[in-house]
Amino acid sequence: MKLLIPTLLALFLIACDNDSSTSANNSNDDEKSSKSSSSVKMTSSSSVVILGSTENLTDSRDGQTYKTVTIGTQTWMAQNLNYKAANSFCYESSAENCEKYGRLYLWSAAMDSVGAWSTNGKDCGDLTSCSPTDPVRGVCPKGWHLPSNTEWETMLIAVGGVSTAGKVLKSTSSWNGNGTDDFGFSALSAGYRFVRGDYDLEGSKTYFWSSTEKDNNRAISMSLNGNDDNAFLNGNYKFLGFSVRCLKD
Repeated sequence: MKLLIPTLLALFLIACDNDSSTSANNSNDDEKSSKSSSSVKMTSSSSVVILGSTENLTDSRDGQTYKTVTIGTQTWMAQNLNYKAANSFCYESSAENCEKYGRLYLWSAAMDSVGAWSTNGKDCGDLTSCSPTDPVRGVCPKGWHLPSNTEWETMLIAVGGVSTAGKVLKSTSSWNGNGTDDFGFSALSAGYRFVRGDYDLEGSKTYFWSSTEKDNNRAISMSLNGNDDNAFLNGNYKFLGFSVRCLKD
């Protein structure tokens, strides 16, 4: 049964405060891939952006396979990570939602604060400050990492800037205000998990963690809204459950 979060509380904890905003305008044993063709797109700044790659990534930890896409000089997962780690969750505790949206991770889980896969994000979690060494593999497959705030900025610039990134990165379905998915990033409206285990904003919003800490309580996330063409980079509370998109090393 879906649990509703009081609107004012959700807005207080989730809404991106202006002072924390960051503008984007200013072979191994854990990975297998197969490549085919790609295409190019001209952005409004006349730079050439490579997109449409059909390379696949297989995470040997659990055998799950993900589509990937190359945007500019970066290769991203084109689907949300669905690796079952401690402190990761399915929206509304539904396995079907994990299949659709991937899992929602606390920042400590996204960073692999216990050091199961690498030590670059060890001891990074809620109510504690840390100095991670980028790139932070975090919960990502070997050869991939949790993107930093700067790497998110690079991608948003490559797709034309924050003012239109929301429209071109969102998928053409699942949203209350679908996108055009011009670059094959296919962002879904996965919503988020609140501290008490409540879930909200499926269909209206999605958040992706970065490896960049803002302060003891918050880390930077990239978010997209349903009826908004913008993308946002802001500080959000580490105890919230957000999606993860991994970036190739």
